[in-house]
Amino acid sequence: MHSEWLAFLASRGANVADGVVRDFGDPARERAAAAGGSIVADLSNYGLIAAAGADARAFLHGQLSCDVEGLADDAAVYGVYCTAKGRVLANVLLWSEAGTFFMLLPRALAAGIHKRLQMFVLRSKVTLDDRSGILAVLGAAGAAAAGAVAALVGASPAAPLRTARGGDATAIAIAGGRFVLVAPVAQAPAIWDRLAGRLTPVGAPCWEWLEIASGLPWITAGTQDQFVPQMANLELVGGVNFRKGCYPGQEIVARTQYLGKPKRRLFLAHVDAEVSPAPGAPLVVDGDQPAGMVVNAAPAPDGGIDLLAVVQTASAEGATVRLGSPTGPALQFRPLPYPVP
Repeated sequence: MHSEWLAFLASRGANVADGVVRDFGDPARERAAAAGGSIVADLSNYGLIAAAGADARAFLHGQLSCDVEGLADDAAVYGVYCTAKGRVLANVLLWSEAGTFFMLLPRALAAGIHKRLQMFVLRSKVTLDDRSGILAVLGAAGAAAAGAVAALVGASPAAPLRTARGGDATAIAIAGGRFVLVAPVAQAPAIWDRLAGRLTPVGAPCWEWLEIASGLPWITAGTQDQFVPQMANLELVGGVNFRKGCYPGQEIVARTQYLGKPKRRLFLAHVDAEVSPAPGAPLVVDGDQPAGMVVNAAPAPDGGIDLLAVVQTASAEGATVRLGSPTGPALQFRPLPYPVP
């Protein structure tokens, strides 16, 4: 089904590579629309895991860092799935529909996280399914996005991390006046055409840039098992609840929060480069001393690359941090849209 969906998008002008829509023929115009217009993007680079059953809520509450027990039916929450040592394996956007919980995460991680979660089901009444090939994921942003979403589902969500459902789609509001939309692949073409009639179609890199500008990182294969949540600012975007009970890595995550200050943090930066560095690409300082790594990167509307990187705070505050090597481009640090302690 996923290939059929991508074939439909190709018929609408999409350039598809490695299962991801790269652009609709004019990347520069699309980046400009992402920065100052209203856009719709296919998010096939994200996957979905569904959890259903009588024990689904309690099971996920014991596996993720967020408060699943208190999650309302019209709400969403960011969460983190950690190792026993508190290192992030994946971060997710979580919401529920009619007793089924959905976890949005990078598609490349979905199968592995699904398999790992399945190991801990044991006797719990929980069914876990990878819905990545069954449900299409879209993103909408810009001044016209709320109206387009309301026309599609009946009403746009009232506030960030609220949901609305109507017709064949679910809409989740997120930071920056943006929306994630999820619908069955069979209905997705009609939904796409309705949205594309009001919003500019753009490639996935434009959506990735919007996530970066919002300071919202996504852990991918290149950065798995590298950070505790605080290093990636995941607690600052609501991904960790420090009042809930146990989950894998909870003790270490709590100790990091209350007994010290992380020596590494997530920073927003710009580099004068033409190609986006891969997640996990190294950063150096004072010649060839390691200073951190890239988490996510995407082309910026005005040229160059914007990125989120986990960097030693001492290096970010008083040294020249470079991408890749001592001769690589220097990171130009920019303020995040939320306060960092």
